[in-house]
Amino acid sequence: MSDNDEILLQRDRGLATITINRPQALNALTLDNYRRIDPALRAWAADPSVHAVVVHGAGDRAFCAGGDVRAVYEAGRGISGDRSLTAVFFREEYELIRRIHHFPKPYIAIIDGITMGGGAGISVNGAYRVATEHTQFAMPETGIGLFPDVGATRFLNRCPGHVGRYLGLTGARLNVADALYCSFATHFVERNRIGALLDELVSDHGGMEAALSHFAAAPDPAPLAALQPAIDRCFAGNSVEAILEALAAEASAGGPHAEWAAETRAGLLAKSPTSLKITLRQLTIGRDYDLDAALALEYRLTQHVMAGHDFYEGIRAMLIDRDRNPQWRPASLAEVSESIVDSHFAPLAARELRFS
Repeated sequence: MSDNDEILLQRDRGLATITINRPQALNALTLDNYRRIDPALRAWAADPSVHAVVVHGAGDRAFCAGGDVRAVYEAGRGISGDRSLTAVFFREEYELIRRIHHFPKPYIAIIDGITMGGGAGISVNGAYRVATEHTQFAMPETGIGLFPDVGATRFLNRCPGHVGRYLGLTGARLNVADALYCSFATHFVERNRIGALLDELVSDHGGMEAALSHFAAAPDPAPLAALQPAIDRCFAGNSVEAILEALAAEASAGGPHAEWAAETRAGLLAKSPTSLKITLRQLTIGRDYDLDAALALEYRLTQHVMAGHDFYEGIRAMLIDRDRNPQWRPASLAEVSESIVDSHFAPLAARELRFS
């Protein structure tokens, strides 16, 4: 399949549409895909006949499961391509995300199905995010030796209470109600009404807001809302170790959230210890960052992570060999010193990501 077949660009009167057409890969985005989307957005921003842009995924399983981290793995390992892809991929991905965030016209992402990582980046940072009853939203990067990026420093910190910490550290999956609760989605529209919504957006009879409101439905109560008091108790600590201790105490107390606490603690212990400590510091220092600052920090972190071990081991275990048994180095939180964490936040000098 050619790059043009993987990213379908269409115009119907004033509505421009981007279709991510890689359903066999859960619509994961490659560098070439980003390079096809970016100039289209630039052209549509300048075209007065384009009133709005919609992005959605082909198939019924995923909006977009993320970026093509397997290609980054292969480049970093020297298996294929240029090793510089470990820098170029993230730089161009983040530049596209910034373009989406500042897009001067309504940008509507239909986050129907799996929406993770890079899929969150090209949706949550835009103006409108329409979720369906099939939405599964997550930022699972700590499980592959990475950290929540694509602007997550900003959007996770906008969640209620300590929910952003919980999601960033654990990679927990959210349904449509939770996505709305965290403002990752702006509207809930049932899947069988998405086609009619798009038809209405093309006709533009009553305006963007009116169309979205007309088709929007009320979701069930968000499970996260009921869980938030426990999340706030357990994820308030200043260290990953303190969070684990709080989860252990919650589990042993035998209350209504004891099972959740035990399962959450066990899940955290399976993640990359280095990724957990990086993520907690990232979300702490970036609490008030705007998107430019968030992406600049995240780019710095990616380049240090690409020079390490855990990302490659995580991809090997989860995507290459699929043994789901990553051997992290360091293997325990106790071995991840402050100096190791500090090194990931060290400036990159001339290689920093800067926006003009």
